[in-house]
Formats: sequence, C-alpha cells, structure tokens
Amino acid sequence: MTTFQSLESDLKAALTGEVQFDTQAKALYATDASNYRQVPLGVVLPKTIDEAIKALELSRKHDAPILTRGGGTSLAGQCCNTAVIFDFSKHLNHILELDPKGYSAWVEPGVVLDTLRHETEKYGLTFGPDPASHSRCTLGGMIGNNSCGVHGIAWGKTVDNVERLDILTYEGLRLEVGATSEAELESIIRRGGPAGQIYAKLKALRDQYASLIRERFPKIPRRVSGYNLDMLLPENGFHVARALVGTEGTCVTTLRAKLKLVESPRARQLLVLGYPTVYAAAEAVPNILKYKPLGLEGFDYEMTDGLRRYTGYDDKIKKLPMGQAWLLVEFGANQPGEAIALAQALAAAGHGAESSLLCNPTETADIWRIRESALAATAIIPGSRDRYEGWEDAAVPPERLGSYLRKLRDLYNRFGYKGAFYGHFGEGCVHTRIDFDLDSESGIREFRKFLDEATDLVVAHGGSLSGEHGDGQARGELLPKMFGPEIMRALEEFKAIWDPRNKMNPGKIVKPRLIVDDLRYGKAFEPKKMETHFHYPEDQNNFARAALRCVGVGQCRREEGGLMCPSYQITKDEKHSTRGRAHLLFEML
Repeated sequence: MTTFQSLESDLKAALTGEVQFDTQAKALYATDASNYRQVPLGVVLPKTIDEAIKALELSRKHDAPILTRGGGTSLAGQCCNTAVIFDFSKHLNHILELDPKGYSAWVEPGVVLDTLRHETEKYGLTFGPDPASHSRCTLGGMIGNNSCGVHGIAWGKTVDNVERLDILTYEGLRLEVGATSEAELESIIRRGGPAGQIYAKLKALRDQYASLIRERFPKIPRRVSGYNLDMLLPENGFHVARALVGTEGTCVTTLRAKLKLVESPRARQLLVLGYPTVYAAAEAVPNILKYKPLGLEGFDYEMTDGLRRYTGYDDKIKKLPMGQAWLLVEFGANQPGEAIALAQALAAAGHGAESSLLCNPTETADIWRIRESALAATAIIPGSRDRYEGWEDAAVPPERLGSYLRKLRDLYNRFGYKGAFYGHFGEGCVHTRIDFDLDSESGIREFRKFLDEATDLVVAHGGSLSGEHGDGQARGELLPKMFGPEIMRALEEFKAIWDPRNKMNPGKIVKPRLIVDDLRYGKAFEPKKMETHFHYPEDQNNFARAALRCVGVGQCRREEGGLMCPSYQITKDEKHSTRGRAHLLFEML
C-alpha cells in the first residue's frame, strides 16, 4: 500500500464527510478555470470544522501537500495542484453570526457570496466586494484570492473588508488573527509558544522590509499581486488577517471569517456612455471618477460582437447607446431622485461621450448581464482561434489606463494576437482573453515572450500584474519584475513563517512552477477523435473540441435562478454540475 493509499484509508476511517481518491474525483478537480491542469492526490469534503482539522492532521502525518478550494473558478491556476484538495463548498457553508448593528458577519469558508448578500440585504447591508461570479464564488475563495468586483471603487477589495480570521497552519496551530496594536504584539511575543514565535518573525520581517514595502508596492486601487505585506505596517495596524488575504491557500487554511458589512444604497441608477474608441472611454475615466460613482465598468465592441452569437443577447446589445466602446457608471443614494440626479449631471457634462443612456430597471438588468457574460463571450468564437486567459488581469493607475490600452494593443498587433478589452476601468483593471497558440512549441514560446513584454509594459505604467484574479502559476514567475529581488525574499520569508515545509498549495506565487508547466492543453495535447452521431459544425466537426466549450467559470454551480443543473442544486456534488461533466469528458478524451 502506497503512503497516499494509506492516507485515504485513514481519512475514511476518521471522517463522516466524503473522501474521494478515485479516478473520477481526481478528474473533476484536475483543473479550474485556468490554462492549468494538475491531477490531485484526492479530494476531501469535511462536514465540520473539526473534521477539516482532523483531515489536515492526517495529511500532515502522511506528508501530503494540501489545497483548500472554494468554487474552483480561479483563472491563474491556484485551484489545481498535486495535493489533497479540501472542498468546503458542500458542507462548511453556514452563516454563523450576523450582527447588523455591528456591521459584521461570521461565516464558514464555503458560504456563497450571494447567500450572504441575500441575508444582509434584509437589514439594508451588503458585503462590498462582488465579482462577476457572485452567484457561486465562496467567501473562503474570495479571501484566498483577494477578490474585488464591480464596486471596488466604493467598498474596496476583500482585504479591505475582512476583520478577523480563524486560521489553521499546516503544522496544526489554530489561531484567531486580526488587527494587532503594538502593545498586543509585544504581549503575544512575550507569551512565547508557536503563536509567539510566528508573531515575532512577522514583526522582524515588517521591521526589516518596511521601507521597501512602502517604496515598491504600487499605490493603486487594484494591487492584488504578491502578499499583502503592507498590512503588517504600523499605519495599517499590523493586521495579520488582512496580510493573509490573497495568499491563495499557500500559507494557512481559513476555517471561519469575520467580515465587515456596509450599507447598501436603497436606490441605484445606471448611466451608459458610448465612445468612439475604447481609448477615448479609458481617457474619460479620471474625470468621471470625480462624480463618486459606486461602479465604473468598461468594454469594447469586440466583446459585444462575441456575445451576439448567443441566443437572447442581440436584443440586449441593441439597447446600448451609439459607440464602439462603453462605460457603465452606477450611482447610489438613499432616494431614487438623488441617484438619478447624479447620473443626469454626468450625462449633461458628456466627458467625450458620443451618446448616453439613462437606464430603466429592465435596461439595467440587461446591460449588467452583458458585462457579466464577458468572459464566456470572448473565449470561443466560431471561425477564430480560441482565446485564453494568461494576461487577463493587469491593473494600472486609472489616469494611465488610456496609455496602457493603446500600448497593449500595439503589443497584440506585433505578436499577431487578438483580444477584447473589458473590466473595472474605474480602477484601471483590464480583463482580456487572447488567442494565444498554446498547442505548439513555437506558439508557447511566443506566448511566454509576450508575457515578458506585457509585464514590462505594466511595470512601466506603475501597475500590478494582477488586479483581481491573483498570481497562482500564471504570474508567479513574473513577480520579480514587479517587486525586485528584496521584496521577493520578503514574500518567500512570509510564506516560510506560516508554512516552513512548503506543503500549502506549493508552486504558486513564490517559488512557483514555470508558467509553461502543467498547461491544460500544450504541445502534447491530442484528444481522441471520435465518430459521433451529431456533427458539431461550429466546433470543426469535432466532439473533443465541443467538450472544451466549458471554460470553467461555474455558472452551472449557482444555487438559484435559471434552469441549469437542478441535480447540482440538490447534491452540491461537482460531478452533477455541467462543468463537472465537461471536465470528465475532457479527461476521458
């Protein structure tokens, strides 16, 4: 019996939750929504926090690496690894405490964001960060990834909305961490023990690197790359919980979280502005920000052209005002008239827009649906090469967004690449999927060369390689260009404080596996060609290609709304989601 077969036996004997080390389970969890694929050792779905602790204890006994995962929608490869995967989404999904007067909530890591928001809205409150995957992303995943979303302008990233974390280290130490005064810090260190040793090392790291952290960390709204070492600075309250937000499961396991809630505006008004080019839209952003919108999103005609092929979207797109690029500007207030007045004032000022649309509720829903469908709209376009993530996430200062987009388009043209622009323009964060050739050795070489030049472009603009989706394996190798060697040493030391044996999601962010390792497709990807009854004309008459249409974003895992996957809604099993079935087909082929 191999060591991991023995681990499986030990886990099954100790847990009442599912323990899945079979081939099917490994296939279901071998990839996320990224370009990467790593077959796991097995999957554990603990029923309680105590079971999660026991499962980690047994994994440590067998020296097995672990990866904690939420909705599995990550785009940078941080949710796949050759490790024991802990999936908290099925059972550890309870809101433990909701305190409307204190503007806070304690949650387990598997709680879906919309589940929390539905409860908090009863009190006129919400959790500020709201990525497009809000219907199925878990709060543990958001904490791991430092997720943001449409309303980052108003309420910040996840790191700005976490108060305390109940965490577990690989070595078995359980701590509740949060902001720490200097007096508390010294007291914890004096008490000694494992906790005192960790805090002493964190203090030493902060003191050694404080000036470099202040100098090298970009002062922009969407710096998600690296670890949040800036949260250890005195001016940020030595906030250990926030320092751990965005560590992508590479440092600790989150068991519970205390989240900050904010007031949800009773009235919202959407204004859509049309521009002749996406560059003109980007250049209008700094002036529009002076109007204090709740959200400021942008996208171009390439995104809407890709969306027209889907049933029901053409009528929605026709509602957009005249232009080739659009900004969606949302205002919030306590009274409808106040929100409308704010939008009308911006519409009257123009700011270079060719046209505008003050939306009614039906138009608002349709236009937000356009924006939230951007990833699927730009992934697989009949007659074109498939488009991939890999450079879908960079952020620059909003005032430099126009310059960045122009130069990024020049870089596309030089490499012969195509890709739409969309994203959180108000915070300088651009999403795009690019038609990289990931199927040949020469194509992968060009892909890697492009990433180097794109990184140089972002760094020259004072930006961050990740503005929302995290580093994972897709950007970890590029981080030295952004931070320099000294900060990279600090990031490595931070991980070593929490995970000295490098067993927590190894190979991501620091000491990462190479960007071109573990590609889901790659030069050796040759799926079986099968004779089938249906011909799949839009997929080159190839069933294997049709199976690749699932890009992994997990809309089929939403818990309410729509008609898809009632079996998943009942069982919460990945194998009963459409994504799970697509991943099984991919692995079989």
